[in-house]
Amino acid sequence: MLPSRTVRLSAAALLFTAVLGGGLLAQLEAGDRGIPPLDSSTTLEITGIKVDVAGKDANSARFAGWRIAQREGFRQLWARMHKRPASEAPTLPDSTLDSLVSSIIVQNEKIGPNRYIATLGVLFDRARSGELLGVAGQARRSAPLLLIPVTVSGGAMTSVELRNAWQKAWAEFRTSNSPIDYVRVSGMGIDPLLINAAQTARPGRGWWRNIIDLYGAADVLVAEVQLRRLYPGGPTVGTFVGYHGPDRRPVGTFTIRAENSGQLDEMMAAGVQRMDALYARALAAGMLQPDPSLIVPEAPLPPEEEEEDERPTATQPTSRVIQIVVTSPYSPVGWLRSIPGVSSVQEIGSAVLVVNYRGSPDQLRAALSARGWQSDSAGGVFRITGYSPPAAPRPPPQPVAPPTPAPQPAPAPAQPPGEGE
Repeated sequence: MLPSRTVRLSAAALLFTAVLGGGLLAQLEAGDRGIPPLDSSTTLEITGIKVDVAGKDANSARFAGWRIAQREGFRQLWARMHKRPASEAPTLPDSTLDSLVSSIIVQNEKIGPNRYIATLGVLFDRARSGELLGVAGQARRSAPLLLIPVTVSGGAMTSVELRNAWQKAWAEFRTSNSPIDYVRVSGMGIDPLLINAAQTARPGRGWWRNIIDLYGAADVLVAEVQLRRLYPGGPTVGTFVGYHGPDRRPVGTFTIRAENSGQLDEMMAAGVQRMDALYARALAAGMLQPDPSLIVPEAPLPPEEEEEDERPTATQPTSRVIQIVVTSPYSPVGWLRSIPGVSSVQEIGSAVLVVNYRGSPDQLRAALSARGWQSDSAGGVFRITGYSPPAAPRPPPQPVAPPTPAPQPAPAPAQPPGEGE
């Protein structure tokens, strides 16, 4: 019995491992993320063109249907650009249209032996068709707005954490004809950590400033769709709501119904078109002005430094220790202590003195020289070599007295007139 039980346990373990491994594999497949948005800056798009063409075979019918889509697409694009009826659009030959059309988008098609029924889109090259359509100049667009698509299904909110039809529709949306300058994220790298459904419910401005500055946007748009399925694979009702700003100010809402799960992508594409039109109307009404609280504040300017007085100030000389080697037969200790600035003189042996002096060695040597001591400094060693008494100062010259003038004889007294005659 023991071997049989062991076999049954091993089989159960293998089954559990297989189920767990399959679940992990499914989770990994479902966890794939990253849908790069299409670059539509060089194209002009017209979608939703319905054709029903018959031909001698399937290829001929399909080619004829694409020709009709090109003609109808140019008329609709001309009417959109000039805001006039499509019947007034100029008729261009197929050879010219072939040079203007960049590609054909197949939205839905049914191919028979000799019949072609489809819904097509046409992409026109902006550089080639700009002059014919009158759109050679730059159109007025909004400030860069960070777009966050949010899907609510079964009570769970998802943005770019996992691949979903709503994000895919926004990634495939061609924004060249839109007045909104969308900043779309791909969902790869750090996008799921920064741009997620939880972030749309945070009103704090600090983290929003970092995110908007990182992606080069001025504000944020939240495009939310709430899916309600009647039963799996059956009709699905999508409620689309557009929000603006971190405070989730509602811009508008609408509802689209898909008859089955196969029409979910088509419903999402239509939802993107209507959501873009909703944002375009809000821009024209002045509702999409960037939030001033999201502007990253500039760093404060450093305080201006006051100009310091450049007048020189008297500084006290620093006290230093000078070692002196005495080679003179006379002791200079007493003389050193009498010099101003000398605070102490210490004798080491009979030939070395350590002097603490407020000044430089040159100043000390000059003071000693003035007192008759002979000294020098060679190789960084201060030495006193001898003593000679300073010469006695000469007496100042005596002032010379000016010579005294010789005495002059007194003049004779004047005689009165009349005497001596």
